Amino acid sequence: MELSQLEFFVTVVEEGGFSKAAERVFRTQPAVSIAIRRLEEEIGTSLFERSQKAPVLTEAGELFYDYARRILALRDQALGVLGELQTLQRGRVRIGANESTSLYLLPQLILQYRSRYPNVMVEIFRHTSDRLPREVLDRNVDFALMAYEPVDNELESFPVLSDNLVLIVHPEHELGTRDSVKVEELGHEAFLAHNVKTGSRYKVTETFAQHHTPLNITLELATIETIKRFVQLKIGVAFVPRMCIEEELERGTLKSVPVENLEYERTIWATYRSGIEMSDAAAAFLKILRQQSSMTA
Repeated sequence: MELSQLEFFVTVVEEGGFSKAAERVFRTQPAVSIAIRRLEEEIGTSLFERSQKAPVLTEAGELFYDYARRILALRDQALGVLGELQTLQRGRVRIGANESTSLYLLPQLILQYRSRYPNVMVEIFRHTSDRLPREVLDRNVDFALMAYEPVDNELESFPVLSDNLVLIVHPEHELGTRDSVKVEELGHEAFLAHNVKTGSRYKVTETFAQHHTPLNITLELATIETIKRFVQLKIGVAFVPRMCIEEELERGTLKSVPVENLEYERTIWATYRSGIEMSDAAAAFLKILRQQSSMTA
Protein backbone atom coordinates (compact mmCIF):
# COMPACT_ATOMS: atom_id res chain seq x y z
CA MET A 1 0.00 0.00 0.00
CA GLU A 2 1.43 3.34 -1.07
CA LEU A 3 0.66 6.76 0.35
CA SER A 4 -0.07 8.02 -3.16
CA GLN A 5 -2.87 5.44 -3.46
CA LEU A 6 -4.40 6.67 -0.20
CA GLU A 7 -4.09 10.25 -1.38
CA PHE A 8 -5.85 9.46 -4.67
CA PHE A 9 -8.62 7.61 -2.81
CA VAL A 10 -9.24 10.45 -0.35
CA THR A 11 -9.19 13.01 -3.15
CA VAL A 12 -11.80 11.10 -5.17
CA VAL A 13 -14.09 11.08 -2.15
CA GLU A 14 -13.54 14.77 -1.42
CA GLU A 15 -13.94 15.87 -5.04
CA GLY A 16 -16.90 13.55 -5.70
CA GLY A 17 -15.45 12.10 -8.89
CA PHE A 18 -12.40 10.67 -10.60
CA SER A 19 -12.02 13.48 -13.16
CA LYS A 20 -11.88 16.29 -10.60
CA ALA A 21 -9.61 14.20 -8.38
CA ALA A 22 -7.21 13.65 -11.28
CA GLU A 23 -7.02 17.39 -11.90
CA ARG A 24 -6.29 18.07 -8.23
CA VAL A 25 -3.44 15.55 -8.00
CA PHE A 26 -2.10 16.41 -11.47
CA ARG A 27 -2.63 12.92 -12.88
CA THR A 28 -4.75 11.50 -15.68
CA GLN A 29 -8.09 9.95 -14.82
CA PRO A 30 -6.95 6.45 -15.93
CA ALA A 31 -3.90 6.74 -13.66
CA VAL A 32 -6.08 7.55 -10.66
CA SER A 33 -8.52 4.74 -11.50
CA ILE A 34 -5.70 2.20 -11.85
CA ALA A 35 -4.13 3.27 -8.53
CA ILE A 36 -7.41 2.83 -6.66
CA ARG A 37 -8.11 -0.50 -8.38
CA ARG A 38 -4.73 -1.78 -7.23
CA LEU A 39 -5.48 -0.51 -3.72
CA GLU A 40 -8.76 -2.44 -3.71
CA GLU A 41 -6.98 -5.58 -4.91
CA GLU A 42 -4.44 -5.23 -2.13
CA ILE A 43 -6.97 -4.81 0.66
CA GLY A 44 -9.30 -7.39 -0.87
CA THR A 45 -12.53 -5.42 -1.14
CA SER A 46 -14.23 -2.69 -3.19
CA LEU A 47 -14.17 0.85 -1.90
CA PHE A 48 -16.72 2.35 -4.33
CA GLU A 49 -20.10 1.29 -5.63
CA ARG A 50 -19.31 1.57 -9.33
CA SER A 51 -22.89 0.91 -10.39
CA GLN A 52 -23.63 4.51 -9.45
CA LYS A 53 -22.97 7.44 -11.80
CA ALA A 54 -20.96 9.26 -9.15
CA PRO A 55 -18.60 7.26 -6.91
CA VAL A 56 -20.37 6.17 -3.73
CA LEU A 57 -18.43 4.59 -0.89
CA THR A 58 -19.16 1.03 0.13
CA GLU A 59 -19.37 0.20 3.81
CA ALA A 60 -15.72 -0.85 3.67
CA GLY A 61 -14.91 2.36 1.81
CA GLU A 62 -16.48 4.53 4.51
CA LEU A 63 -14.44 2.76 7.18
CA PHE A 64 -11.24 2.88 5.14
CA TYR A 65 -11.74 6.58 4.29
CA ASP A 66 -11.50 7.54 7.96
CA TYR A 67 -8.25 5.62 8.42
CA ALA A 68 -6.80 6.91 5.14
CA ARG A 69 -7.39 10.51 6.22
CA ARG A 70 -5.69 9.86 9.55
CA ILE A 71 -2.69 8.20 7.90
CA LEU A 72 -2.26 11.13 5.52
CA ALA A 73 -2.65 13.59 8.40
CA LEU A 74 0.09 11.78 10.32
CA ARG A 75 2.28 11.90 7.24
CA ASP A 76 1.77 15.67 6.98
CA GLN A 77 2.38 16.07 10.69
CA ALA A 78 5.59 14.05 10.52
CA LEU A 79 6.86 16.08 7.57
CA GLY A 80 5.99 19.27 9.42
CA VAL A 81 7.90 18.21 12.52
CA LEU A 82 10.91 17.20 10.44
CA GLY A 83 10.76 20.54 8.71
CA GLU A 84 10.75 22.29 12.08
CA LEU A 85 13.81 20.29 13.12
CA GLN A 86 15.66 21.28 9.96
CA THR A 87 14.75 24.95 10.39
CA LEU A 88 15.49 24.75 14.15
CA GLN A 89 11.94 25.64 15.12
CA ARG A 90 12.25 22.73 17.53
CA GLY A 91 14.86 20.19 18.55
CA ARG A 92 17.29 19.40 21.33
CA VAL A 93 21.01 19.70 21.88
CA ARG A 94 22.76 17.84 24.70
CA ILE A 95 26.08 19.20 25.93
CA GLY A 96 28.51 17.57 28.34
CA ALA A 97 30.82 19.88 30.26
CA ASN A 98 33.02 20.06 33.32
CA GLU A 99 32.28 22.41 36.21
CA SER A 100 34.23 25.47 35.14
CA THR A 101 33.00 25.28 31.54
CA SER A 102 29.38 24.86 32.68
CA LEU A 103 29.54 27.92 34.90
CA TYR A 104 31.88 30.32 33.14
CA LEU A 105 31.95 29.57 29.40
CA LEU A 106 28.61 28.06 28.43
CA PRO A 107 26.18 30.71 29.77
CA GLN A 108 27.16 33.37 27.22
CA LEU A 109 27.25 30.82 24.40
CA ILE A 110 23.81 29.54 25.34
CA LEU A 111 22.42 33.08 25.39
CA GLN A 112 23.82 33.58 21.91
CA TYR A 113 22.34 30.28 20.73
CA ARG A 114 18.95 30.94 22.31
CA SER A 115 18.73 34.36 20.69
CA ARG A 116 18.89 32.60 17.31
CA TYR A 117 16.96 29.42 18.10
CA PRO A 118 14.62 30.12 21.05
CA ASN A 119 12.53 26.98 20.53
CA VAL A 120 15.41 24.49 20.73
CA MET A 121 15.91 22.83 24.11
CA VAL A 122 19.47 22.95 25.47
CA GLU A 123 20.45 20.35 28.07
CA ILE A 124 23.70 20.55 30.03
CA PHE A 125 25.14 17.45 31.69
CA ARG A 126 27.99 18.15 34.09
CA HIS A 127 30.76 15.58 34.48
CA THR A 128 34.47 15.55 35.19
CA SER A 129 36.64 15.91 32.11
CA ASP A 130 37.96 12.35 32.32
CA ARG A 131 34.42 10.95 32.06
CA LEU A 132 33.21 13.16 29.21
CA PRO A 133 34.72 11.20 26.28
CA ARG A 134 32.77 8.10 27.34
CA GLU A 135 29.58 10.16 27.56
CA VAL A 136 30.14 11.25 23.95
CA LEU A 137 30.93 7.74 22.73
CA ASP A 138 27.88 6.31 24.52
CA ARG A 139 25.72 8.95 22.78
CA ASN A 140 24.52 10.37 26.09
CA VAL A 141 25.52 13.83 24.83
CA ASP A 142 25.90 15.27 21.33
CA PHE A 143 29.30 16.72 22.15
CA ALA A 144 31.36 17.71 25.17
CA LEU A 145 33.54 20.58 26.32
CA MET A 146 36.55 19.46 28.33
CA ALA A 147 39.95 20.61 29.52
CA TYR A 148 42.03 18.28 27.36
CA GLU A 149 42.01 16.75 23.88
CA PRO A 150 41.03 13.08 24.10
CA VAL A 151 43.05 10.59 22.08
CA ASP A 152 40.51 8.34 20.41
CA ASN A 153 40.01 7.49 16.73
CA GLU A 154 36.24 7.63 17.21
CA LEU A 155 36.34 11.23 18.41
CA GLU A 156 37.11 14.54 16.74
CA SER A 157 38.03 17.71 18.62
CA PHE A 158 38.82 21.36 18.07
CA PRO A 159 40.03 24.04 20.54
CA VAL A 160 37.45 26.54 21.76
CA LEU A 161 39.24 28.65 24.35
CA SER A 162 42.63 28.97 26.01
CA ASP A 163 42.84 29.86 29.68
CA ASN A 164 45.56 30.36 32.30
CA LEU A 165 45.92 29.11 35.84
CA VAL A 166 46.23 31.95 38.38
CA LEU A 167 46.87 32.30 42.09
CA ILE A 168 44.04 34.07 43.92
CA VAL A 169 44.16 35.71 47.34
CA HIS A 170 41.98 37.93 49.48
CA PRO A 171 42.47 41.63 48.53
CA GLU A 172 43.88 42.31 52.02
CA HIS A 173 46.34 39.42 51.87
CA GLU A 174 49.98 40.50 52.06
CA LEU A 175 50.57 39.07 48.59
CA GLY A 176 47.73 41.13 47.13
CA THR A 177 49.97 44.16 46.59
CA ARG A 178 52.78 42.22 44.98
CA ASP A 179 53.55 42.37 41.24
CA SER A 180 54.68 38.73 41.41
CA VAL A 181 55.70 36.06 43.86
CA LYS A 182 58.20 33.20 43.79
CA VAL A 183 57.16 29.61 44.41
CA GLU A 184 59.53 29.43 47.39
CA GLU A 185 57.57 32.23 49.09
CA LEU A 186 54.38 30.15 49.08
CA GLY A 187 55.63 27.32 51.30
CA HIS A 188 53.89 28.70 54.39
CA GLU A 189 50.54 29.45 52.71
CA ALA A 190 47.38 27.42 53.39
CA PHE A 191 46.10 26.23 50.03
CA LEU A 192 42.55 25.34 49.04
CA ALA A 193 42.23 22.81 46.25
CA HIS A 194 39.58 21.13 44.13
CA ASN A 195 39.00 17.53 45.17
CA VAL A 196 39.11 16.44 41.51
CA LYS A 197 42.67 15.68 40.39
CA THR A 198 43.13 17.72 37.22
CA GLY A 199 46.06 18.51 34.94
CA SER A 200 46.40 21.95 36.52
CA ARG A 201 46.71 20.43 40.00
CA TYR A 202 49.44 18.07 38.78
CA LYS A 203 51.25 21.04 37.28
CA VAL A 204 51.16 22.96 40.58
CA THR A 205 52.29 19.92 42.58
CA GLU A 206 55.14 19.25 40.14
CA THR A 207 56.32 22.88 40.16
CA PHE A 208 56.36 23.07 43.97
CA ALA A 209 58.33 19.82 44.10
CA GLN A 210 60.86 21.14 41.58
CA HIS A 211 61.39 24.20 43.79
CA HIS A 212 61.66 22.03 46.92
CA THR A 213 58.74 23.91 48.44
CA PRO A 214 55.94 22.28 50.45
CA LEU A 215 52.45 22.60 49.01
CA ASN A 216 50.23 22.84 52.08
CA ILE A 217 46.75 21.82 50.93
CA THR A 218 44.64 22.33 54.05
CA LEU A 219 41.20 21.93 52.45
CA GLU A 220 39.89 20.05 49.43
CA LEU A 221 36.57 21.39 48.18
CA ALA A 222 33.99 20.16 45.69
CA THR A 223 33.49 23.26 43.54
CA ILE A 224 35.42 26.27 42.32
CA GLU A 225 32.63 28.50 43.63
CA THR A 226 33.27 27.15 47.13
CA ILE A 227 37.02 27.65 46.73
CA LYS A 228 36.49 31.28 45.71
CA ARG A 229 34.16 31.85 48.66
CA PHE A 230 36.66 30.41 51.13
CA VAL A 231 39.45 32.61 49.72
CA GLN A 232 37.16 35.63 50.17
CA LEU A 233 36.72 34.55 53.81
CA LYS A 234 40.54 34.56 54.24
CA ILE A 235 40.64 30.81 54.89
CA GLY A 236 43.42 30.25 52.37
CA VAL A 237 44.72 30.90 48.85
CA ALA A 238 44.16 28.86 45.70
CA PHE A 239 45.04 28.24 42.09
CA VAL A 240 42.03 28.47 39.74
CA PRO A 241 41.43 29.03 36.00
CA ARG A 242 41.35 32.73 35.16
CA MET A 243 38.00 32.53 33.38
CA CYS A 244 36.42 31.54 36.70
CA ILE A 245 37.35 34.77 38.49
CA GLU A 246 36.82 37.54 35.94
CA GLU A 247 33.82 38.98 37.79
CA GLU A 248 35.53 38.87 41.19
CA LEU A 249 38.64 40.59 39.83
CA GLU A 250 36.43 43.28 38.31
CA ARG A 251 34.57 43.83 41.58
CA GLY A 252 37.78 43.72 43.59
CA THR A 253 36.65 40.87 45.85
CA LEU A 254 39.65 38.76 44.83
CA LYS A 255 43.19 39.51 43.69
CA SER A 256 45.34 37.46 41.34
CA VAL A 257 49.09 37.33 41.77
CA PRO A 258 51.49 36.08 39.06
CA VAL A 259 53.75 33.24 40.23
CA GLU A 260 57.21 33.17 38.71
CA ASN A 261 58.12 29.95 36.87
CA LEU A 262 54.60 28.59 37.18
CA GLU A 263 52.72 28.90 33.94
CA TYR A 264 49.96 26.57 32.92
CA GLU A 265 47.78 27.27 29.92
CA ARG A 266 44.86 24.93 29.53
CA THR A 267 42.71 24.62 26.44
CA ILE A 268 38.99 23.91 26.39
CA TRP A 269 38.21 21.42 23.62
CA ALA A 270 34.92 20.63 21.91
CA THR A 271 34.72 16.89 21.26
CA TYR A 272 32.17 14.92 19.23
CA ARG A 273 31.84 11.51 17.57
CA SER A 274 33.54 11.29 14.20
CA GLY A 275 31.78 10.07 11.07
CA ILE A 276 28.22 10.64 12.26
CA GLU A 277 25.44 12.87 11.01
CA MET A 278 24.74 15.29 13.82
CA SER A 279 21.30 16.78 14.47
CA ASP A 280 20.67 20.25 13.04
CA ALA A 281 20.37 21.64 16.57
CA ALA A 282 23.73 20.21 17.68
CA ALA A 283 25.44 21.25 14.43
CA ALA A 284 24.22 24.82 14.92
CA PHE A 285 25.71 24.93 18.43
CA LEU A 286 29.01 23.52 17.18
CA LYS A 287 29.07 26.30 14.61
CA ILE A 288 28.87 28.87 17.42
CA LEU A 289 31.69 27.06 19.22
CA ARG A 290 33.84 27.21 16.08
CA GLN A 291 33.14 30.94 15.84
CA GLN A 292 34.24 31.29 19.48
CA SER A 293 37.38 29.36 18.60
CA SER A 294 38.23 31.68 15.70
CA MET A 295 37.65 34.76 17.89
CA THR A 296 40.07 33.57 20.57
CA ALA A 297 42.68 32.08 18.20
